[in-house]
Amino acid sequence: MGTWLVDGPKRLTVDEAVSQLDAWFAHGKLHVVGTDGPARVEIRRVGTKGVTVTIQNGVLSVRHDVSKKWWQWLGPFWWVGSGRRQYTVDAIIAVPPDVVSSLTVISGDAVVSGLRERATVDVTSGSIAVMGLGGIVRAKTVSGSIEAVGVAGDLSMETVSGEISLADSSADRVHARTISGAVTCDLDNPFARDVHIDTVSGSITVRVPEDADLAVNIGATSGGVTSAFHQVPAVNGMGTHAATGRLGSGTGQLRAYAISGSVSLLARPAGDLGHDDDGPVGGAAA
Repeated sequence: MGTWLVDGPKRLTVDEAVSQLDAWFAHGKLHVVGTDGPARVEIRRVGTKGVTVTIQNGVLSVRHDVSKKWWQWLGPFWWVGSGRRQYTVDAIIAVPPDVVSSLTVISGDAVVSGLRERATVDVTSGSIAVMGLGGIVRAKTVSGSIEAVGVAGDLSMETVSGEISLADSSADRVHARTISGAVTCDLDNPFARDVHIDTVSGSITVRVPEDADLAVNIGATSGGVTSAFHQVPAVNGMGTHAATGRLGSGTGQLRAYAISGSVSLLARPAGDLGHDDDGPVGGAAA
């Protein structure tokens, strides 16, 4: 077991094997990357209260030491004023790709890349970016956007107020939900088995391969529906805005619904991986 209180810029190398990462920050920026070699923690900037780093039984914990009862009583924006100076951080954490991660930032941004097992990212106020992840991925923010690039496996994204965008995804399962905000979903896996997208107020755009194998059911309460597939004809009339049909044998499911906003189903060429000469389309630098 090892414990460090980091109260200034510092780099730590963790010699013990790490199987789980638990990061919790009140305010700041968090970047987690899956890579070979021992786990490493780099604190670039930190508030006056510092950050506690602990390794015990394979669990690496990097967090602001804030009492849970105090936090619940003061609410999520207690850090305005002196709290921001006391509890803030700019951290980069490198762990092996198979580490299970639970990451929380109350106010700030989180970027996660290269993990292959399970990653849960929870932000109250701020944006989330996940890139090149596999396994089970859960991303949730109350106020902010979610961007996912090159994610495989089982992906769930949820925001109350903010946009959701997914590019170059080979995920088998995609669930995306927003209360107020647009959703853009670009799938390159023709054998996705469960794609479910919905928004209360905002548009939905979904692009799937021409050789996709999906039963499609999309619609809108107030807004038009368009489809690039003749197998999934769109009907827009009095009280009806929907498109249903089957692509291939329809072994997977695509469901998308908007209460107030349009829904568009687009086609991408079969085998198109979304790359050009300069690299992945819609990619983001880590």
